[in-house]
Amino acid sequence: MVDKLYNFRPILLIIIIPILFSCASTQQKQSDSRDAVFYKGRGMEYDSKGQYDQAISDYTKAIELNPRDAKCYMLRGIAYAEKKEYDQAISDLSKAVEINPKYHLFYGVRGVTYFQKGQYDRAISDYTKALEINPRDYKTYDNRGNAYREKGEYDHAISDHNKALEINPRDDKTYNLRGLAYGGKGQHDQAISDFNKAIEINPRFAEAYHNRGNAYYSKGEYEQAISDYTEAIEINPRDALAYYNRGRAYHLKRDYNKSWEDVNKAQSLGYQVPQEFINDLRKVSGRQN
Repeated sequence: MVDKLYNFRPILLIIIIPILFSCASTQQKQSDSRDAVFYKGRGMEYDSKGQYDQAISDYTKAIELNPRDAKCYMLRGIAYAEKKEYDQAISDLSKAVEINPKYHLFYGVRGVTYFQKGQYDRAISDYTKALEINPRDYKTYDNRGNAYREKGEYDHAISDHNKALEINPRDDKTYNLRGLAYGGKGQHDQAISDFNKAIEINPRFAEAYHNRGNAYYSKGEYEQAISDYTEAIEINPRDALAYYNRGRAYHLKRDYNKSWEDVNKAQSLGYQVPQEFINDLRKVSGRQN
């Protein structure tokens, strides 16, 4: 199971606070609803509520009034990305870069968008540019490491996560991501060590339990895997993949009734269980479901 990238929401929050203060001050002085700052502030309010179409409409009005506001292009790009309209998002983020090519965040957000499109080389290029501007941005090291891992370049991924940990040695997500990279290399003991550290920092980190379960599963330690999948499910009962993976572990332990329970639960949560696995489970259990 792959941990999510640092998503767009934390990036948005970085710039909300100063803009909202500016917005409030401006509204006190002006009642003109066409003011660009007003539209930007209201757009962010819509964005925070998940009302992306309304947010985009307000950002567009703000840009019409102030077409050199690079951050507003970024905000609109983030809203498009939330709607999975990645080409529109990249267009806006590229405009932000054009207006201000020295702001690392524009490259970082565009890199995330390229990653979401599966364009990992372009993502890496943007992350690298962001790090040239701000070499202390540990989240961008993690994002670049994630892109390298998707390309199967695990040593590069581990190197980036190491750099992230040098900057912020208490980040549970970084240990989780580095654990995934070690797992990709087949170094499951190192992966487990990193997942242990992630859980030590954040005992409610469901994905770290899930990923540690996968590592134990890969080592053939099915009881340990089941224990971790169970912990992940207790924290996040809607993790369909955790049910499926636990079902696979039960299958290998020949506990077919529990395997069926987990498979059925995973399906009820919307997970498409591979037909090959279902066929095999039917064969060995003598049941249809």
